[in-house]
Amino acid sequence: MMISKKVITASLTAVMLFGSLSTTAFVQQVEAATTTTSKVTWGVNLRQAPSSSSTIIRMIPKGEKVDVLGKSGTAWLKVKDTKGKVGYISSSSKYTQKVSGATDNNTTVNNRVEKVIAAGKKYLGTPYEYGSSRSNTSTFDCSDFIRQAFIDGVGIKLPADSRGQGDYVKNKGSVQKDWTKLKRGDLMYFMSYKGTSSSAYSNANKAKATITHTGIYLGNGEILHTYSKESGGVTISKIGGTHWEKRFLFGGSAL
Repeated sequence: MMISKKVITASLTAVMLFGSLSTTAFVQQVEAATTTTSKVTWGVNLRQAPSSSSTIIRMIPKGEKVDVLGKSGTAWLKVKDTKGKVGYISSSSKYTQKVSGATDNNTTVNNRVEKVIAAGKKYLGTPYEYGSSRSNTSTFDCSDFIRQAFIDGVGIKLPADSRGQGDYVKNKGSVQKDWTKLKRGDLMYFMSYKGTSSSAYSNANKAKATITHTGIYLGNGEILHTYSKESGGVTISKIGGTHWEKRFLFGGSAL
């Protein structure tokens, strides 16, 4: 009889323990899947860790908005700034003011993607110019166009050239070398044009190839970009079966 009681007690303890762990994991998952947007109301230091002695990444100025990703204790908020940098700021109400409610992270990212694409599409037909001025929108080269779409759409200022933008995307996380697996809004990077045949690229070392072109993947095998005067400036092109497919190096999100 004593053995039976011990078995029952052990079973109940195990159920309670694992039930508690499952609930905790579920709560953590829900918390990780939500974010809020806050506006900085007083210049605040963005730090690498939740500590006043941690290295300062940058000073976030008054008026800039940040995505609040979570909390660290009661004194710190984990945030992502408009430059895409993630760090910690003081949770004191002196520094930030909430401007939006909790939303799903995927929804937030998707909304930002659509804003970038909409901003880019408003420039359809804008003439192409190699080395275009970054101070106006009368003409674009490929990287200038991408940079302007992100500035207009989500207020993010990417590096001025395609190589710098490619490094930015790589530093954000994993990149995809199969263009068919890209997500809508991902940036695409290409090597130099060598012709339309597959054989022209068969011996290319894409791991060491120089980036010479970039564009925004729209999904459904299409890219929003600009690459020549003859093509009509900012345009939408098909990727599959074209030299774009053969020249593709990698792609990924800048958000």
